[in-house]
Amino acid sequence: MRVMVVEKNASIQSVPLKLQTLPDPEPESGEVRVRVACCAVCRTDLHVIEGELPPQLLPLVPGHQAVGVVDKLGIGCRRLNVGQRVGIAWLRHTCGKCFFCGDGRENLCESARFTGYHAHGGYAEYAVVPEDYAYEIPDVFGNVAAAPLLCAGIIGYRAMKRSQLHHGGTLALFGFGSSAHVVLQIAKHWNCTVYVVTRGENHRKLARDMGADWVSDTVAGIPSPADSAILFAPVGALVPSALASLKKGGTLALAGIYMSAVPELDYEKHLFYERNIHSVTANTREDGRALLEEAAEIPIRPKTTEYPLSDANRALQDLNADRISGTGVLVMGS
Repeated sequence: MRVMVVEKNASIQSVPLKLQTLPDPEPESGEVRVRVACCAVCRTDLHVIEGELPPQLLPLVPGHQAVGVVDKLGIGCRRLNVGQRVGIAWLRHTCGKCFFCGDGRENLCESARFTGYHAHGGYAEYAVVPEDYAYEIPDVFGNVAAAPLLCAGIIGYRAMKRSQLHHGGTLALFGFGSSAHVVLQIAKHWNCTVYVVTRGENHRKLARDMGADWVSDTVAGIPSPADSAILFAPVGALVPSALASLKKGGTLALAGIYMSAVPELDYEKHLFYERNIHSVTANTREDGRALLEEAAEIPIRPKTTEYPLSDANRALQDLNADRISGTGVLVMGS
């Protein structure tokens, strides 16, 4: 099979991913093998490739938003069938025994393992995943449209929950990449007012086109304090501005897996009046199932830009430079 492999952590500008041919993987007990049709790229992939997240496995096949068809079952598989379309997402293992797993918060499991980080991921023509961590893809979505939902969608959905957004509320989004453009569609479905602050003109145009109520490159001039805010940009310096955009009792969700340093906060200006900060750590499988169900009902229509697998470096360079509107998706066989 063809794969894109990173052998040593390095800047994406140095073209660290190399196209290689490796043997097709074999599913172990409880795993399924998936013939991958496509895999979306994600800012987390950048953090993994460039070493901003501590390396866990090198050489590594990145990618954790893969869609394809089950083509082989490992011993003991009972839920999925050969020929069934599934998605492979970030979360791929939890212990099922610890306090957090028993409390419905498996995303905090100390033994959690992740696709494209602890194990090879979806920048490949074949990938394996534990059967219990594969998602059945609703028929309403094509392969390319489904791929961004498996991380951008799921994390965006959890961030909305962590921001305590209610139907009919006001939501401020800081950064408008892959997750945010999915969140905007859900929030409008919930009859929410949505403000978007993002530096890129192409992102501002996309936000306007998708129905955002107010769009700017700065929080100055925001029409009114928001009930909830989500910071998608991995820029800690934006935290004070995001908090200042909230009304009393408002909640800011920090959606990134990595963020630069957060500056000193002024208690009265940023935190008093019961303003809250909630970080977001991965997701539970229930988050994934709930997001896919709601996305199919709306239905969400992710905006995507396709790249051949061999152009993974270029796709991630475009992501890093904010040149992609929506989500970049690597397509196998092209």
